Amino acid sequence: MGALLQSNDARNRGRRRGYGRPMAEINVTPFVDVMLVLLIVFMVAAPLLTAGVPVNLPDSQARPLSEEDNKPLEVTITPEGGIFVGETPVEQGRLVDLLAAMSENNPDRRIYIRGDQGLAYGHVMEIIGAINSAGFRKVALISDPNTKTKK
Repeated sequence: MGALLQSNDARNRGRRRGYGRPMAEINVTPFVDVMLVLLIVFMVAAPLLTAGVPVNLPDSQARPLSEEDNKPLEVTITPEGGIFVGETPVEQGRLVDLLAAMSENNPDRRIYIRGDQGLAYGHVMEIIGAINSAGFRKVALISDPNTKTKK
């Protein structure tokens, strides 16, 4: 970046107006280029940040939950009936003990249930009932908001 200093030379006075003035503008082109590259990187990386076991979530028109708890516990139930807390496989008998340990016995900790849409209703309700009987009050079911239900 450079600037021209004003000259008192008589021969330069008639040429261009403002030629001898210092440049006051900031060149923002490199800044915009860097911001656009960062935007593209985050747009590509954001879908990869969702952790968990892939399941086919049911469709829903329910409102999204408010983000009161920034780190909820996610319990995933696969189509085969496997249970995962986060990405860790857990036996059904140890699920409540693990959730209690992870939430530090805080009954207000939010727990999200991600169940495959092909699962039997009774199996999902059995797990929700076990979590609820352990004293957890904030249990929510996760659905896929991107798809519309068929009428």
